Amino acid sequence: MNNLSPAELVLVKKACEITRDALNFCEKQIVPGITTKQLDNLVEKFIIESGGFPACKGYEGFPGAVCISVNEMVVHGIPSDSIVLQEGDIVSVDIVVKYKGYYGDGARTFPVGKISEDKAKLIEVTKQCFFEGIENLKVGHRLGEMSSAIQKYAESNGYSVVRELVGHGIGKNMHEPPNVPNYGKVTDGPIVTDNAVIAIEPMINMGRKEVWLLEDGWGVVTRDGKCSAHYENTVHITKDGIEIWTL
Repeated sequence: MNNLSPAELVLVKKACEITRDALNFCEKQIVPGITTKQLDNLVEKFIIESGGFPACKGYEGFPGAVCISVNEMVVHGIPSDSIVLQEGDIVSVDIVVKYKGYYGDGARTFPVGKISEDKAKLIEVTKQCFFEGIENLKVGHRLGEMSSAIQKYAESNGYSVVRELVGHGIGKNMHEPPNVPNYGKVTDGPIVTDNAVIAIEPMINMGRKEVWLLEDGWGVVTRDGKCSAHYENTVHITKDGIEIWTL
């Protein structure tokens, strides 16, 4: 796991604070009738005015500033003028901010207007998966203790966990070791080290766990067409506990 200096941790934390503020800003912009491209433009402007850079923009060719994924799209949705948010949709927004060479990462799934009870439950359970996970994230323990807790909570609520996509270390780069799965056995994964920074991001499906990659090479959708939700925070792990830097 990464081992950042105190000065580097300050910069990662600042990137995370801009990410948090951008997510909160984004939530206020989500109304029926807005396009995902309009939303992308607004969030990009907010991040830049806050002193950061939208790190997804241009990352391996990604055209948007942030990833915006609607309903059955799990992650990595490309913002588009042709995708109009409708009352009853759910929309996942994944934001990565670069600040002075360091990164913060967070995601939320938001309702568009009034949504059904089953969609609201999916959003809430996905969020709670994160918190169930970090209850089991401790220095000196296996990372799998957290991963297993996330899977058990999701499945106990009748949902499934995406396997192809996982969380990750973060700091000097957007993606660093280790992989941070949302499933597995308590004996899996590396030993959690003091002072590590990781992004934990449950991606939970209402139906089956299987997904497709779209022809655009980015968007990942559920194979059964049922909704998916995403909740992510960057956390700093210490012997004294967990600091959630994007919340």
